[in-house]
Amino acid sequence: MNETVLTTIAFTGFTVAFFHAAIPTHWLPFVAAGRAQRWSHSKTLLITALAGTGHVLTTALLGLILTIFGVALSSRVGTWFPRIAGALLIALGLFYIWRQLSGHAHSHTHLFSKSRHGGTSDWVAIGSLFAMLTFSPCEAFLPIYVSGIRFGWGGFALLTLILSTAAVAGMLVFTSLALFGIRGIRLGWFERYESVVMGSLLLLVGVMVLLFEK
Repeated sequence: MNETVLTTIAFTGFTVAFFHAAIPTHWLPFVAAGRAQRWSHSKTLLITALAGTGHVLTTALLGLILTIFGVALSSRVGTWFPRIAGALLIALGLFYIWRQLSGHAHSHTHLFSKSRHGGTSDWVAIGSLFAMLTFSPCEAFLPIYVSGIRFGWGGFALLTLILSTAAVAGMLVFTSLALFGIRGIRLGWFERYESVVMGSLLLLVGVMVLLFEK
C-alpha cells in the first residue's frame, strides 16, 4: 500500500466532503426551517446531523457498489488497474472543469431547499429535510471511492469514515455559523465554482495514482 497515494486520497476526500457541505442547500434549509418551526439551536443542529447521516449513507451505498465492481475488476487486470483508475480520475477531473467552463455546472438547487416550512408539523419539516439530502448523494465524493479501490475494503472503510466525519461536521459548522448570525462568511461562490474545484482535486489525485502506484 502506497502511503503517499493513500494520504493524498484521504486528504482530498476530506476536503471534498467538508467543502461540499458549504453549498447553501446543505445548511440554509435547516436554518430556515429551524426559525419557521421555532426550534432551539440544539434541535436544529441535531436534525442537521440526522439529515447529514442520510446523505452519507446514500453516498456510501453507491461507493460500496463501485468498490465491489472495482475490486472484481482489479483482480482481473492486476497491475493495469492503477493506470486505469488514474486515467479515469483525470478524465473525470477534466470533465468537471469542462462542465464549469462551458456553463453546464451542476445545480444543487433542490425542491425542498425553497419550500416554506412555516405552518407545518415538525415531522413534515424534518421528513422534508431528511429526504432532501438522502435522495441527493454527494456525487463529488464518488470518484474518491474510485481512487481508493486499489486499497480494497480497508480503503473503502477509511474513505467512508472520512466522508461521514467531514460531511456531517461541515454541515454542522456552516449551520452553526448561520444560526449564530455570523454573516461575514459568503459561500455562494463555492456553489458556482464547485465543478472546477472538484475537477482540479480529481486531476491531482489521478496524477498521483499514475506517478506513485505500481
